[in-house]
Amino acid sequence: MNTPAHLIFGLTAFAKPGQAKITAAALAGALIPDLSLYLMAGWHLQVLGTSPDVVFGRLYFSDAWQSIFRIDNSMILWGMGLAYGLMFRAPVVIALCGAAMLHLGLDFLFHHDDGRAHFWPLTNWIFQSPVSYWDPRHFGNMIGPLEVAASLLCCAVLWRRFEGVGMRVLIVVLGLTEFAPFIIFAIMFAGN
Repeated sequence: MNTPAHLIFGLTAFAKPGQAKITAAALAGALIPDLSLYLMAGWHLQVLGTSPDVVFGRLYFSDAWQSIFRIDNSMILWGMGLAYGLMFRAPVVIALCGAAMLHLGLDFLFHHDDGRAHFWPLTNWIFQSPVSYWDPRHFGNMIGPLEVAASLLCCAVLWRRFEGVGMRVLIVVLGLTEFAPFIIFAIMFAGN
């Protein structure tokens, strides 16, 4: 799924009004599984000038990049963290690891040929979901709009839950970030 959707869902599930540490942990947990991709792709695209075809067609699937993704996308590792948080009743740890587990669960369900090894270190197996959040050959034309709709619904819930200006600005930015590509792609592919 798109990272803004993960952030929106993580905040909806785990953020708490008036509890900045828990809310920040939910935001961080929703982001961390994608962070290495942003850092590595950003470095290659912006600093090294590597073409997007190489970054997303070759490097993304390389052993080097996948070895990093195995760690930050491991349901085993995040699950252990969540179990620790639950065992010791640590709300910040629960929000961090819970949001990460939510992210990974959604990725597991909605990545067809670009998934990750979610069960590392037990196995390097990568599940190929029959559906994709983006690829129209695997129902992306249906899942994508559902993702946007669910994200906007969650933004409405967050808007009602949080009254602070900073949080409301974040909610609007995340909602626009999630919705804008949907509109752009709809315009680009309207004739297809």
